[in-house]
Amino acid sequence: MSRLPSRRRAITALALAGALACTPLTTAAAGPTHTTAAAAKPTIVLEHGAFADASGWNPVIQSLQKRGYTVLAPANPLRGLADDTAYLKSFLATLTGPIVLVGHSYGGAVITGAATNTPDVKALVYIAAYAPDQGESVAEATALGGGTSELLQHVIARPFPGAAPGDADAYLDPASFRHVFAQDLPASQTAQMAAAQRPAAFATLTQAAPVPAWRTIPSWYLVARNDRTIPPQAERAMAARAKATTIEINSSHAAMLSHPRAVTDLIIDASH
Repeated sequence: MSRLPSRRRAITALALAGALACTPLTTAAAGPTHTTAAAAKPTIVLEHGAFADASGWNPVIQSLQKRGYTVLAPANPLRGLADDTAYLKSFLATLTGPIVLVGHSYGGAVITGAATNTPDVKALVYIAAYAPDQGESVAEATALGGGTSELLQHVIARPFPGAAPGDADAYLDPASFRHVFAQDLPASQTAQMAAAQRPAAFATLTQAAPVPAWRTIPSWYLVARNDRTIPPQAERAMAARAKATTIEINSSHAAMLSHPRAVTDLIIDASH
């Protein structure tokens, strides 16, 4: 009498095993659909500039992640345009799939060179940033449009090991940091930013830019009308030269912190 239930259990187990053996085909069919949908969103790579670090992107990162984007904000060495461009290009080589490359301030000059001959980069986004032409230095780009920057009036130079003759690290004087860099942010916040700022070697100002990626890659540009670091006139000139889709907002140089929604929206626009 005890054998019958055992046989039934064996038959049930065999039927269940057969059913499970069939399910991987269904699961596999559903899996790639989900993966493909996720892969449709590009990876967003954010490049910071001088006198800042990657944490300046935090409000934008949070907003993009909530919308399902993969976001990376690597450190910018700030040693010179050639080295910084090579570093970012090597970082991008470790990624797969489409990339939207975003730069703020000097970070714009870095993405301009790093995206050249990097086929996965599908869009460039400049946030109050440099978009130099071939052979043009950041200092020369600052003069475009006839505007003036207040930055160099408030720089403190400090030596660093291995610097080339005449080179040094440039810090923005903490006493002037808020006025020059982020006048529309609370003083308590800018005091912390000034204390934690990343310096940039003077070589970042003087080295000539390589072939610009904006000649072949679609570009977007946010002009900060109240910028005291890069003259708004220069920003407009660079945006027009790159034929970038351009918006203007009433912002300081630190637009990603004072107006993260506008910055996020522009990045999402570029990602479509």
